[in-house]
Amino acid sequence: MSQSPSISPTADLTARPAPRGVAAWLKLLRLHQWTKGAFVVVGPLYGQALDSWHSALAVAGAFLAFGLASSGCYVINDLRDREVDRTHPRKRRRPLAAGTIEVRHALAAAAVCLLLSLALPWLAMFAGAAPPVLTHSPTLAALLTTLTVLAYIINTIAYSLWFKNVAIVDVMSLSMGFVLRVLAGCAVVMVEPSAWLLNVTLFLAMFLAFGKRLGERRTMGEENAASARSVQAQYTEDLLRMVVVVTAVACLVTYSVYVTSAPARRTYGMNLLWITMLPATFALLRAILLLERGRYDDPTELAISDRPFQLAALLFALITVAIMAIGRVAVVS
Repeated sequence: MSQSPSISPTADLTARPAPRGVAAWLKLLRLHQWTKGAFVVVGPLYGQALDSWHSALAVAGAFLAFGLASSGCYVINDLRDREVDRTHPRKRRRPLAAGTIEVRHALAAAAVCLLLSLALPWLAMFAGAAPPVLTHSPTLAALLTTLTVLAYIINTIAYSLWFKNVAIVDVMSLSMGFVLRVLAGCAVVMVEPSAWLLNVTLFLAMFLAFGKRLGERRTMGEENAASARSVQAQYTEDLLRMVVVVTAVACLVTYSVYVTSAPARRTYGMNLLWITMLPATFALLRAILLLERGRYDDPTELAISDRPFQLAALLFALITVAIMAIGRVAVVS
């Protein structure tokens, strides 16, 4: 089977100087990774709990908590790997590997980020952001959210230390990070998480993680991919292609069951939320197509670069929000 020419993600990076100053801190804290915190909105959105500014602020507090937790964990990972990163053509530009940020300053930043991430759920709940429905249970909501953030921190550090070197376990660990975000969003507004919703999140996250490993092989080649990520040596391309398709199908099937399982969302004689299956199916199949061609080495990069994928994601979000709003009005009336 013919393949389009691969593009090395390390091209032209070796000639660039390592970032300094504010740019170095932005790179160290990985602020662009905070976008993954959007998963905390999923539970409140589908549970129709984003019905007041109190709820919105509480969910925003959970979003910030996971952003800070992820930054703190990234710093710890870079501290541990800085010696190895110095020998890598791309990773040697990381601030700690390049020496543009001192170790003691990085340690302080990690501690601040992690402590704030555990404090934010309490600050949000008791600073006037507790939703009215939580009048008698803000402490429980804050406790559950904090425990979920703590579980995320433990899981992420365990990934950096051990799990990332064990095939399958590495992807399961990464995927649990997304599941925990969904659980935290549910906890902060005390919405019971649906098992189907958790399944969708798990399979989608696994698809993204396996897709990244397949993309790395397609753009870098097997040997270079194994050099950049040691666990790649335990995978085969055939296995990765298979599990990418399997997790994509599992995600779509579980999502289809989820959107048709709540009678309250059926409006005007049918469950309009089914319409979101169309952009969701297109987006996942488009991602598989581009990864197979070796156009991207990371589904996240694909999401911020490919216009058809972006359009499908935008349509999915707009249709979902509009139909949830219609369903809420129908229930109230």
